[in-house]
Amino acid sequence: MLARHRTARDDALVNRSRPEADLSPQMLLSAYAQGAFPMADPETGRVDYFTCDPRAIFEPATWQPGERLARTIRNGPFEVRIDSAFEAVVTACATDRSNENRSWIGERIRSAFHDLHELGLAHSVEAWVGDRLAGGLYGVALGGAFFGESMFTVREPWARDASKVAFAALMRRLGRRGFTLVDSQYANPHVLALGAVEIPFDRYLERLHAAIALDVDFD
Repeated sequence: MLARHRTARDDALVNRSRPEADLSPQMLLSAYAQGAFPMADPETGRVDYFTCDPRAIFEPATWQPGERLARTIRNGPFEVRIDSAFEAVVTACATDRSNENRSWIGERIRSAFHDLHELGLAHSVEAWVGDRLAGGLYGVALGGAFFGESMFTVREPWARDASKVAFAALMRRLGRRGFTLVDSQYANPHVLALGAVEIPFDRYLERLHAAIALDVDFD
């Protein structure tokens, strides 16, 4: 079995006798196409593939920013760039966690996404204030599906809402290019506030397979 369903139960329940996940580009893309995604145990660094039910998604064609975010986009200090600092975004996402909530983005995952980026499959969207990276996100594009992996905002007043601005730019870009699905994996208050909806995993797979079959391009 490629992946296990992850719940709120202790991650120590992972079967440690199994080999660690293969993170080659081919395996990663196969996993995404089956609705699975990699995560590292923050305690041990061990990587496994997971699925979740329900699944949190966004729909690029209909998504709109809220009023406050729309004002920030219009009047804020941010310049949005694409793929200009991919490694910096992944590093920031990996370290933007408190000691109580250590990151699942371990070294193996960072290396794997570097490889996908080199292949033109993983992308970053960044919000800059002058020459300072204020926030951003990264993920994987496959057909007409985009798999959002993580986002961050610098914890300074000048960077407030930077990751949300980057997300809005991503959604606008994907909608214009014909993408039909953004996978957010787990629902949490942050993505729900941005407009994510939860759907059953079987319905998610239907949407996923239809999206992957589309002939669209992130670039």
